[in-house]
Amino acid sequence: MSIQNKISSSFNNLRLYCENEKFKGWDPYDGLNSPFFKFNPLIFIRFFRLATIQFFKKFPYNLRTLLLINKGYNPKGLGLFLTSYCNLYKFEKRPEYLEKINFLAKKIIELQTQGYAGACWGYNFDWQSRVFFLKKGTPTIVVTSFVSYSLMDAYDITKNEDYLKTALSSCEFVIQNLNRTTDENGFIFSYSPLDNTSVFNASLLGSRLLARAYSYNKNENYLKIAKQSVNSVVKNQKDDGSWLFGKASMQNWVDSFHTGYKLECISEYQKYSRDLSYNNNIDLGLKYYLENFFLEDGTPKYYDKKVYPIDIHCPAQLIATLHRLSKIEENIFLVEKVLNWTIDNMQDKNGCFYYQIKNNHSIKIPYIRWGQAWMMYGFSFYFLNKHSDSNFNADVNKNISNELVDCIELKSII
Repeated sequence: MSIQNKISSSFNNLRLYCENEKFKGWDPYDGLNSPFFKFNPLIFIRFFRLATIQFFKKFPYNLRTLLLINKGYNPKGLGLFLTSYCNLYKFEKRPEYLEKINFLAKKIIELQTQGYAGACWGYNFDWQSRVFFLKKGTPTIVVTSFVSYSLMDAYDITKNEDYLKTALSSCEFVIQNLNRTTDENGFIFSYSPLDNTSVFNASLLGSRLLARAYSYNKNENYLKIAKQSVNSVVKNQKDDGSWLFGKASMQNWVDSFHTGYKLECISEYQKYSRDLSYNNNIDLGLKYYLENFFLEDGTPKYYDKKVYPIDIHCPAQLIATLHRLSKIEENIFLVEKVLNWTIDNMQDKNGCFYYQIKNNHSIKIPYIRWGQAWMMYGFSFYFLNKHSDSNFNADVNKNISNELVDCIELKSII
């Protein structure tokens, strides 16, 4: 079997698995959804919440059914699925793909969190990080960015104004509800309205969203704000091209998929703003990314300095990053080698993908957002690249091609 046929077969098995599950499932971080914890006084203790989540995340066996943790809709996962079906529909206009696009878009709009300046979304579980605690549904810049981007993808295909209106309104959440950490270069958006963290990839996802929104409504303020937040993150890039996860001392690691986020977000900002100031940063960052996160046999590493854990998110993000940077064709050998390794080592016979491979065991729990949605997302960009439809792309991009063909002077958006 050729590698292309192997990838197609793998994808079809995954797609059928996700459709049979109706896009619902468990998550690595959903341990606090167990009703056994709801009335336990320990739930009010930060350490207990953090320990519970880490236990469920790292334990190799799935105890969720035993502890009555139900499968659910995860808004970010739905957004990844929505973009995946939009990508598939671009080169193969099957009615069932369009049906899925409309189902997912409407479900996403239904699940938005109320009470903020614009449309926004959070996770479907309580979540304790090392820095802050977020109740179920608390909106974050990460979830909102992916979801709104997917609604824009759905609008480009269906021309349903509700999808675009909802997506554009999320920019007001980013601008009005998120906190900012300022420096001499610009500022970093907070992760949520309830914290003041400086997570580089998260802030860039907000910048990316604002830049794409500009392509629809020509709001110059969006570009001005996006420019300031991109500039602050870029100034934190190391000389070797890498970025730490964030500014805090406890965020001093460099990992694969968050590096991919940063690269594609800066690239998307440049695409929609026509501000090409950061080409050198992208080139240097991409070089570091490709040279430090993938082994010769296609093994996708999580961290730059060590192999384990091997996480399913990493191979999926590779494809998305290279697509956004228009670099898939020149790296197709690496992409197919990584996909081949991932299929051989991380896909179950029922079509789902495992969560992680540790150095002495594997976690084979089929998480819907972290594993299945991300792999469908990655696969969809692979196929989109293989079957690009220039007529469709020309139609979709006419929003930006006419009025943005002239480069925006940097002075006008500073």
